[in-house]
Amino acid sequence: MLDAAAERLVAQGYTATTLREIAADIGIKAGSIYHYFESKEDLFIEVFSRGIEVMVDAFGDVDAAMNGCDRESDRLEAYVRAHLGALFEHGSFTAAHVTAFFTAPEELRSAIVPLRDDYEHRWNSLLADVLPELDTARLPIARLFLFGAMNTTIEWFDPRGDLGLDGLANLITVQFLEGVHALNLQRSTR
Repeated sequence: MLDAAAERLVAQGYTATTLREIAADIGIKAGSIYHYFESKEDLFIEVFSRGIEVMVDAFGDVDAAMNGCDRESDRLEAYVRAHLGALFEHGSFTAAHVTAFFTAPEELRSAIVPLRDDYEHRWNSLLADVLPELDTARLPIARLFLFGAMNTTIEWFDPRGDLGLDGLANLITVQFLEGVHALNLQRSTR
């Protein structure tokens, strides 16, 4: 049921997705969904929560693996790869979270915001560590640029291609770091 709901969210967004369609996808009557969830909102809160939890878990796994790694590019690339892995290797939950979250009603989004805030805080801390020259006012903007680069890949990237997720992670990391360093150079010459 959750898989079907996530797949529908990715394909259609929140508003266009109905419980009737989800039920048909898994071969049950729409009313049967209410045996597990009180409402459409409760079902999608679970889907969105699982999507962000996959990303948080991937981040934590990299934390443990990267302990003591000093090269900023290697550290950042490992986290970028983990985020991309969450998008492409863990079903539709993370993709649904990324693509359909903002089409959901405010009440539903507000139930997920604490999980998102925690994940974003982890990235802000990582970027502050990796890019100490980046001032704190620009840090959230840099994170949003990086998230934009990573999250939009689910719309166009085929991980089975020659580049693969490792190559994509490297490409995004290199371009992001070069952009941040260029911005800092530009600011220092003014």
